[in-house]
Amino acid sequence: MNPPQQTFLRDAMRTLRMTRESFALRLGCTKRALDTWLLPDESKEFRAMPEVARKFITEILANARGVAVSAAAAHHGLTQDETVPNKEFGVLSHLLSVDQFSRESADALCALADAMQPVARRRKTCRVLEGAVLANLFFEASTRTRLSFASAFNRLGGSVSDTTGFTYSSMAKGESIHDTSRTVSGYADVMVVRHPDQGSVRQFAAATNIPVINGGDGAGEHPTQALIDLYTVQQEFSRLGKLIDGAHIAIVGDLKYGRTTHSLIKLLSLYKRMRFSLVSPPSLEMPEEICHLIAQRGHNVDVSHSLSEAITEADVLYTTRIQKERFTGEAVPEFLSSYEINKKRVNELCRPDIVVLHPLPRDSRDGAFDLNTDLDGDSRLAIFRQTDNGVPIRMAIFATLLGVDGLVQRSLRDANWAVPLTLGPDDIIIEPVG
Repeated sequence: MNPPQQTFLRDAMRTLRMTRESFALRLGCTKRALDTWLLPDESKEFRAMPEVARKFITEILANARGVAVSAAAAHHGLTQDETVPNKEFGVLSHLLSVDQFSRESADALCALADAMQPVARRRKTCRVLEGAVLANLFFEASTRTRLSFASAFNRLGGSVSDTTGFTYSSMAKGESIHDTSRTVSGYADVMVVRHPDQGSVRQFAAATNIPVINGGDGAGEHPTQALIDLYTVQQEFSRLGKLIDGAHIAIVGDLKYGRTTHSLIKLLSLYKRMRFSLVSPPSLEMPEEICHLIAQRGHNVDVSHSLSEAITEADVLYTTRIQKERFTGEAVPEFLSSYEINKKRVNELCRPDIVVLHPLPRDSRDGAFDLNTDLDGDSRLAIFRQTDNGVPIRMAIFATLLGVDGLVQRSLRDANWAVPLTLGPDDIIIEPVG
């Protein structure tokens, strides 16, 4: 079964690393025509592309992928017949770190998320995981991560069992991580684990053969959030006619304990010629080993304590809250107000096409000086498009780990319930730029 038109075209542009303008030029069509092909099929402006265009794109992709495989084989000293797929992230593997991903495998997961969008948007239903059970083991507070994992699994037809906090776990009685993990393996087909201790999720994974997904381990990593962030940047850049290669990413806030920033910068460093501006209070800088890794990969890394000097030319402004709950003796930095992202600063300092992201939750209390709510309703603020993307990305992760990714398209059925055009009263319907 052919993938939906929008999914097919986005995957093609991602594979060929082309903007809308260059892709339209390659196809010999107008950008306006391509924009109508890329719209969701429920849009009034949607147009079906000619079958000859799909065949032409299929031929282009086949040639491009053949060249990529040959180049990879030559690099590793293999013949084409000896090449094997990357098994770091696949059926019955664990998802513990973004280090498991290459650029190609991350892009492939994003392409699968595109295919999941009709289900995530409630236009279609899918039952490929009917009968499967997810164990959501959250030993630390969570709203978005826990609920979006549960929603993703439910929307694929599975069921979810939750444990939240140490109080309601046998670990409060002294049970080891090994024993907990092995026990839960008898009840569920996949585990999502969030734990306050860095490295703890790897201990869960070492005790079981069912897939374990890292939902956040202390100040370590949050790989699925980074994949959501990457997918959101891809979508926003596609709308704006930009490529990630060569982009300027400003990351602001608590970079020492902000595990989402650790995972995201490593994932974005898989792209080419990146510039990273890392802005934080002096005591909350990005760990030195991560900065060193990014620099080793050939990227430009600027460490700064001044917001105004770092974000002027940025394409993406990724801001995080100050995670005081993880402090181990550090004093709360003075002048936190100088790191607040608000409408006045964005208007005065940033490019007009800036994309503003935040992994949430944002701290809206007085004196927190986090991402200000005065940007709500502004098209540059993509935080709720970002949270919405948690469902299709996590659906794609489950489908890959449990080996049903090839069954999704043929299992889609129309949803029967009414769904609003936008999910929030302040949401903006964004059409392609240009």
